[in-house]
Amino acid sequence: MKDPGDNEKMESLAEEIVGTYEGDTGINFIDVSNLPARDKVLEILNLLIELLFPGYAGTRAFSRRNIKFVVGDILCRIRTELTEQAELALRHNCRLENCLTDDCATMAADATDHLLNRLPAIREMLKGDVQAAYEGDPAAKSFEEIVISYPYIIAIATHRIAHELYLRHIPLIPRIMSESAHSRTGIDIHPGARVGKNFFIDHGTGVVIGETTVIGDNVKLYQGVTLGALSFPKDERGRVIKGGKRHPTIEDNVTIYAEATILGDVTIGAGATVSGNVWLTHSVAPGVTVAMVKPESLYKQPKGNSQYYGQGSNI
Repeated sequence: MKDPGDNEKMESLAEEIVGTYEGDTGINFIDVSNLPARDKVLEILNLLIELLFPGYAGTRAFSRRNIKFVVGDILCRIRTELTEQAELALRHNCRLENCLTDDCATMAADATDHLLNRLPAIREMLKGDVQAAYEGDPAAKSFEEIVISYPYIIAIATHRIAHELYLRHIPLIPRIMSESAHSRTGIDIHPGARVGKNFFIDHGTGVVIGETTVIGDNVKLYQGVTLGALSFPKDERGRVIKGGKRHPTIEDNVTIYAEATILGDVTIGAGATVSGNVWLTHSVAPGVTVAMVKPESLYKQPKGNSQYYGQGSNI
């Protein structure tokens, strides 16, 4: 039987929770209509991925006869819906007194058109990324296998889309897109990072690429690589100072192996190799190989068993 006091307890609890909403602009979106809808942004992202990989992604059947009609239909939908969401994101920025424009609608439309006009170039970049994956992974049997099954392709395709919106100063939406790819693939690429041609991440899980990272052409990373910030400068009030170059620059033709960590505004020179598990906070000259000192394995032999267990020290 329901306790008559339960209603009073719930009313009291509701008042207590509502009280925490007062004056909160960080996690309280009550009465806020100018905020992009995450689900709608992800629908738009899926449409963009479908344009980049026709026949591989999405639900539409592409053929030589209908492809121009289907592409045109998708473009029109993206243009309308992304412009609406971008305008909401810009208006939300203005609400936070960080207004970037006096005309959010025009800026949103211009950013959307910029992205759509960049799609042919993004397609060409992705062709190079797929080629790099095929050449860099002996297990890859075909381009189709890479596009359909490699999580890295979703991560880099999403990044190349989000980066264009980031360059046009659209708030929120690029991060919604990049974090969606992060949750799907385990690869975390900030939309601000600049990534060159023929880029490949083998395996991918656990890779982190920070906002001000610059990556050249023909770069290959393995799982667990971190291109991060060394420290966060603070102002006189102890608040973290935003902006500024704080992540690595990776020049052309660099390979970085699994679990390597490179922190700060340092440069890894062209043609260098960074071996697995290396921790770097300083620049590396072009062509240099950086490796950990070879660890020594320890082998424990069972009592009474003199079987050889391999090189290394016995304990």
